[in-house]
Amino acid sequence: MAIGSGLGAQIGIAAESTYGTYVAPTKFIEFTKEGLQLKKTTAQSAGIAAGRLVPLSSRRVVTQRQASGSLDMEVTTKGMGVLLQTLMGTSVTPVKQATSDAYLQTHVLADTAGKSLTIQKGVPLTTGTVTRKNFIGCKIVSAEFSCEVGGMLTASFEIDSKDCQETSVLATASYPVMAPFHFGQMGLKTGVFGAEVDRSGIRKVSIKFERGMAVERFYAGQSGTKAEPISNDQVKVTGSIEMDYVDTVLDDLHTSDAATSLVWAFTGAEIAPTYNEAITFNLPAIRFDDAPPVVEGFDVIKPTLNFTGLYDGTNPLSITYMSTDITL
Repeated sequence: MAIGSGLGAQIGIAAESTYGTYVAPTKFIEFTKEGLQLKKTTAQSAGIAAGRLVPLSSRRVVTQRQASGSLDMEVTTKGMGVLLQTLMGTSVTPVKQATSDAYLQTHVLADTAGKSLTIQKGVPLTTGTVTRKNFIGCKIVSAEFSCEVGGMLTASFEIDSKDCQETSVLATASYPVMAPFHFGQMGLKTGVFGAEVDRSGIRKVSIKFERGMAVERFYAGQSGTKAEPISNDQVKVTGSIEMDYVDTVLDDLHTSDAATSLVWAFTGAEIAPTYNEAITFNLPAIRFDDAPPVVEGFDVIKPTLNFTGLYDGTNPLSITYMSTDITL
């Protein structure tokens, strides 16, 4: 029996071969909060019958089913590959680094057609019995990564799902030995692509990816469920940098509206000489939208610089992930 509270909950995920076809979870996420839930559309018969004052229960029907919600977690040194692939769109195979136990994943921004997940949620009753809810056809429509002074690197994923089922058995959760990425491992660089330099005074960084998708593809002959969402807008990449006003480098970029490359990196423990656990966000071109340094009192000036990530015409946006994961 599990603990009859959120302490006994679990989230398991698996990449799907076919959109909306259940795959038993193979990886389990240490999450901090989730909001996945079924959304159904119902219709009630409005037929008039002499003397009937209340609609008939038997005349209510479910015309559409779908699901959605959020999944929040700390970004860890193992097990993130499936989520990153589903967000970014590229089919990734981890590449062994020399003869070490380090494997590099390079997730380049691409279309996400064919990239979906089964997410199984285990929710405990107070008795300790864990109920199962299988969310199939899960597409990541947005993700925000953030880290601030003294904190963990966190991720919040917004999910669109084809349906929620309560069939199939609850998978037995198991978790690898891993660690969270955190502020003490964080670095931020800007400058010419491939030759970026460290920035000083950085206190908080966040980056958000938003994928415009047609998520209402309901057609006849599909039992009220949707077809796989498809991209219907360009990817929106935005972010912010909070810093002490130690120099004017980023402020000057705001003034001139010039582009700069941004590399946001977390370097963890050594896997082997020259290879460390790491996650790096690479935005080859960003432009600052607003960042006025303002004086609000006696304290150190702390501007927040909001930016938009753009394509520089040559180098793709990417997330690289170094771990000991042999497969996603």
